[in-house]
Amino acid sequence: MARSETVVLTNMCMVYDGQGNILVQDRLDPDWPGITFPGGHVEPGESFTRAVIREVREETGLTIEKPRLCGLKQFPEEDGTRYIVMLYKADQFSGELRSSDEGKVFWIKRSELDQYQLAVSFDQMIRVFEDDQIGEQYCYWDGDAFKRELL
Repeated sequence: MARSETVVLTNMCMVYDGQGNILVQDRLDPDWPGITFPGGHVEPGESFTRAVIREVREETGLTIEKPRLCGLKQFPEEDGTRYIVMLYKADQFSGELRSSDEGKVFWIKRSELDQYQLAVSFDQMIRVFEDDQIGEQYCYWDGDAFKRELL
């Protein structure tokens, strides 16, 4: 049995200001459109922490400090590749907010998140960011059904 597999490493970060506001991104990607948090791919040889700092800066104009890993999301791609999203939170940041080619970024009240069109499964992912008792959103095929679990 092989102990290695093909993996795609990515990240996502919930940036918040401590006053009930969160930074969201309205994604333009037709494969996963809707409201989510900024993030992206980890480059070969790049640390996970540096990758999330870079991705947030590229997509929002903000430089986050001391991002904290708060969980994971993983799912299988059609070719069997395991896709892993490392989920971070950050409340220390500087810079001027600006959108990117990835999508428009803007602040909203956390209490208003459910009023927006969310990206698929983001309503469940948000629980990993906010509930210290949940560390992972695990997505998998069970026969013909695609399932999502919070663990």
